[in-house]
Amino acid sequence: MASRKMPCELVVFELLPTARGSIAKILVDDYGYTQSKVAELFGVTNVAISQYVKGLRGGNKYIDESSHKDEFYEKIEEIARRLDKEGSDLSVELCDLCAFFKDSGMINEIYLNQGSKMPLTKCGECPRKNL
Repeated sequence: MASRKMPCELVVFELLPTARGSIAKILVDDYGYTQSKVAELFGVTNVAISQYVKGLRGGNKYIDESSHKDEFYEKIEEIARRLDKEGSDLSVELCDLCAFFKDSGMINEIYLNQGSKMPLTKCGECPRKNL
């Protein structure tokens, strides 16, 4: 019997790595951040940021084939700008991006594009409001 995926699985394994990689690249290329500064902001190693910037980590063909691709990358640009100009909180930004994934239908579209025939399980409201 095939197992059903939870929306969070797609977010963690498919969407967030691409988001983090794209944000890291923008911060380095467009805002002049060092890879060390981005690594500190993200709470990861310099090596991880180097891989993001070089395109060795992150990136996802399902996002690039999505009908929500343009809106996704616009949101990424906005997040990078807010991180730089307003010092916004990366965790809050990524949680808001997760809400976009769900609200726009991007998660369902990517799930179906991966060839799944099983329904995607329902996802409750993000628990971050309770933290």
